[in-house]
Amino acid sequence: MLYTSILIHFMKSVSLLLIFLFFLTSCNQSAIPTQIQKETTTTTYIFIRHAEKDLSDPNNRNPNLTEEGKTRAENWAKILADTKVDIIYTTDYIRTRKTAEPIATSQGLETAIYNPKALNDSDFQKKTKGKTTVIVGHSNTTPSFVNKIIGENKYKSIDEKIYGKIFILTITNNAITDIVLNIN
Repeated sequence: MLYTSILIHFMKSVSLLLIFLFFLTSCNQSAIPTQIQKETTTTTYIFIRHAEKDLSDPNNRNPNLTEEGKTRAENWAKILADTKVDIIYTTDYIRTRKTAEPIATSQGLETAIYNPKALNDSDFQKKTKGKTTVIVGHSNTTPSFVNKIIGENKYKSIDEKIYGKIFILTITNNAITDIVLNIN
């Protein structure tokens, strides 16, 4: 009799467990509260200063790249070859457009011009949300743009002799991570 009572209790427990497991596995995702379902969006910004510019004419405010600069621009394209880039922005100067050109060619993209005086406006944020964007700028505009996105004055202007800095910002939901690499 005791054995039968234990067996019946055990069977009821197993039955309840099986019903609970069946219920748990049959729940679809729509039954999970929206706080748990929260969608993750990642936006990546890759900031590059233009490559070496031709300084032979001090009066030329819009110089082309030197041969060394053209090589660096090609190297940026090689470095980013395994990264799917969605958008490429550049200022409206020969040196920035020529730095972005090999990246755009290798990615099959056109470049878009941005105004460094209107950094990180709502239109830019909408267009780049959830995408990987390369931004080619200058020794002063690149750190300013990065600072604007991260919301702090963390980075100073890049020394005029340094062309190999790359700033990478990743925004996942509202969390921002930033890293700077020096590539020579």
